[in-house]
Amino acid sequence: MLRLLRDEGLLLEANYQRERRQLAARRKAAFATEPTGPNQVWQLDFSEFETAGSGIWRLAGCRDYWSKYELDWHISPTANQHDAIAAIELAVKEAESLAGKPLAEFATRDADGTVKPLVTIVTDNGGPFRSFRIEAFMATRPELRHIRTRVRTPGQHGSRERGFGSLKYEKPFLEEIPDALDLVRHAEDYRRDYNTLRPHEALAWNQPHDVHTGAADPLVPNFPEHENLPIA
Repeated sequence: MLRLLRDEGLLLEANYQRERRQLAARRKAAFATEPTGPNQVWQLDFSEFETAGSGIWRLAGCRDYWSKYELDWHISPTANQHDAIAAIELAVKEAESLAGKPLAEFATRDADGTVKPLVTIVTDNGGPFRSFRIEAFMATRPELRHIRTRVRTPGQHGSRERGFGSLKYEKPFLEEIPDALDLVRHAEDYRRDYNTLRPHEALAWNQPHDVHTGAADPLVPNFPEHENLPIA
């Protein structure tokens, strides 16, 4: 009976409460200090998109919490640990391309010469992010750190969710997406326009690409401020 209940996921693990306390402490640490630049906090999640001819596909992507920049996306029919790792690898590759050198070179070191984590990757506590492979992958990239939040916590994952919401409402919910290839094209077109063309209200109407690369200040508007002329 015990085995049947465990197999059905109806029993809590012995370390359940301890893990919850550890997750709570990590969540608090991740958002205790507001990021002051790019590549400090990324938010990673999956989102589903339905196509007319090739079923449901999942998009996984990292979003920079500070600059709102959408790093490269991974699109697959699955949403598992391998897809999560692939999304992180794509994000790291683009972030390093934008920065002009490996992220590890930006990381500081302690007195023993050990690399301190530079980028905190925040995910929810869903299955793809709880695997040993994720942690093993992170161990090979000391400049990265992984923190899991609770599932369905929009207050801590809202920026990532809003990014996916904008993508969905602009075409997939308005027009039929024929197949996965069309989804890939639409998603990449949206990502390019979002990062480089659209002014973002939370960035003082600057573009995420300009903020991420240091060409714009997220607190300084890129247009002249309104001037009140004296009344004669």
